[in-house]
Amino acid sequence: MRRLLTLLIVAAVLAAVAAGVGGYVVWTRMHQAYRGFTGEQFVEIPQGAGSRAIGRRLSAAGVVPDAWTFRAALRWSGRGRELQAGEYRFDAAASPLEIVERLARGDVHTVAITFPEGLTLDEMAGIFEMRELGTASDFRAAARDASLIADFDAAAPDLEGYLFPETYPVSRRVEAATLVRTMVERFKAVYGEVSAGRDARGLSPRQVVTLASLVEKETARPEERPLVAAVYRNRLDIGMGMQADPTVIYALRKTGKYDGNIRRRDLSIDSPYNTYRYPGLPPGPIAAPGRAALEAAFAPADVTYLYFVSRNDGSHVFASTLREHNANVQKFQVQYFRSGRSGRSGESGR
Repeated sequence: MRRLLTLLIVAAVLAAVAAGVGGYVVWTRMHQAYRGFTGEQFVEIPQGAGSRAIGRRLSAAGVVPDAWTFRAALRWSGRGRELQAGEYRFDAAASPLEIVERLARGDVHTVAITFPEGLTLDEMAGIFEMRELGTASDFRAAARDASLIADFDAAAPDLEGYLFPETYPVSRRVEAATLVRTMVERFKAVYGEVSAGRDARGLSPRQVVTLASLVEKETARPEERPLVAAVYRNRLDIGMGMQADPTVIYALRKTGKYDGNIRRRDLSIDSPYNTYRYPGLPPGPIAAPGRAALEAAFAPADVTYLYFVSRNDGSHVFASTLREHNANVQKFQVQYFRSGRSGRSGESGR
């Protein structure tokens, strides 16, 4: 009996020692930096994946030494319910506990794609393809989904003007439709902020965005945006034609006829977007306006200007009368053309 008791005690001690040694080994492996890959490694964690599946993916990629150690680190951290789906990028050695923390924080890998103000859908599609996120045709197809803006503009045939220009952090595998949806939601949010408590003075939301798109295309100077908006609002108020060159360019682009220049014959192109031929605002936005252009559309300057013409340096000179405008055209356009230094640029009103 005594011998049996001794054997049991010895077995218990050995088991305790083994458990202690095992625990020490596990503790060490959880805290020890590990790197079983070269260069950089990307691991996609699917939505709803369990700890076993995640551990296997990380182990297969060489990010953790084995799935068992990862799960042990997960249990030790107590963050098993916090792991977030997404693509993760690894480029250095890290301990399993550090990997758990990264997944719990949702430190997913993203790339930034920037859409400057004043771009058309086609130009945005080109940027999407250039960043190798997908094809331009995929982006254009997604941008034809007018249902995304139907609650704001039921008449919109597509999303022209409604994809907000900004820098977006996205996954390398982002779908065009997902990005487009995000851009529409961002537009709605910004428009809501800009329009809050403001009077559109009889313009529908679609017309406000259309006016803002004209402002965006006419000038990049912050101080000029309210002035350009005032010119177009003043013209609308008295029933005067917009006569905006950017609308002619847009009309030419839609027919594939724009080559970088506007010629006098182009001013007669038969398009509802040609504001030299058709009165009022064009039927819809001609580009994506940013926040400042939307602000200007809601808050044009309190001036009597009806005309403006480019100084050919990115700025414009404004006038309230045709006589003043003609003098400005003579100075900043006719003489400039005669010098052979430029083509038409930024003129509104003749």
